[in-house]
Amino acid sequence: MSDGNPLKILLIGASGVFGSRLAERIALEPDMAITLAGRRRAPLDALAAQIGGGAVRMLDRSRVEPRDLAGYDLIIDAAGPFQASTTTLVKAAIAARVDYIDLADGREWIASFPKFDLAARAAGVSLVAGASSIPALSHAVLDQLVAGWREIETIWIGIFPGNRAPRGLSVVEAILSYAGKPVRVFKEGRWTRQWGWGALTRVDAGPAGRRWASVCDTPEQDLLVARYHPTRSAEFFAGMELTLLHLGLSLLSWPVRLGWVDSIRQLARPLLSIAQWLLPFGGDRGAMLIDVRGVDRSGNPVDTRWLLSAEANRGPYVPVLAALVMARRRRDGHREPPGARICSGLLALSDFDEDFATLGIKI
Repeated sequence: MSDGNPLKILLIGASGVFGSRLAERIALEPDMAITLAGRRRAPLDALAAQIGGGAVRMLDRSRVEPRDLAGYDLIIDAAGPFQASTTTLVKAAIAARVDYIDLADGREWIASFPKFDLAARAAGVSLVAGASSIPALSHAVLDQLVAGWREIETIWIGIFPGNRAPRGLSVVEAILSYAGKPVRVFKEGRWTRQWGWGALTRVDAGPAGRRWASVCDTPEQDLLVARYHPTRSAEFFAGMELTLLHLGLSLLSWPVRLGWVDSIRQLARPLLSIAQWLLPFGGDRGAMLIDVRGVDRSGNPVDTRWLLSAEANRGPYVPVLAALVMARRRRDGHREPPGARICSGLLALSDFDEDFATLGIKI
């Protein structure tokens, strides 16, 4: 901070899969004071002991009030799932005049986030949504890959965690919230519908091997079309390493497709238990792929691919690095202007270099 005081961060969802990794990285930073917040005390105390300190606070983001945020410089929401989030925390941050960052991947959440812009400007606070693998990192990669191109034809993005990567309930709930439901996608030059966790395909994920991939409902489909204007398609897929889990979920989504049930989200806990039981199988190597085709500045057809490979269960760190970079900027006095914005185009790929190197993540 420019006044010599540490940046006071309230991290909500701190004990989750992603929150705990962000807390670990923040704890290593100079001039940052972190408060670990969540709904259960025991995991927060354990995390505080693991990272060597940090205040602990019981807090439910769906019931938070402005007075609960007083005294902090920055709120980071890593709780999820954002597919079913209330706006209580964002409104409280505005009222308390505290800057806010989240790791949201919910399509409706991201699409509606700009509605807070006027209130944020009036309060003089900065609100940033989507500071995660998508769209923060994915768009940083694309900005570098397509610089100077005359035309972008297709964009394909895929994320493939290793089977031994830790799993959280919120991540499972997020996937199940759209499995079997129609997902709006841009394909063959027009908007159409595909089944969530459908459109099964096999993908070469580099060192992570061949993986199954399925359509996901994320903000990327909308954001990619709006920012890069592809002429043919903009697609986002994800896949589990174990065929049993990936195809099993695809099979479970059929009752939703057929209209027999509205959702299979209620199966999140038993399915998480099954996934945990299968944790020893498979590997600890994850990958993120971006494939983009178009016409370069010289008028030549071009097809370029970017690959991120994360071994030794380093993959779950990737979704938190954009928020870490944003927090560093805030600490160093480079604050985003007041308003509500999506974390698209705010970061360059080079902003991630230091953390990729530290964590042994290869690109």
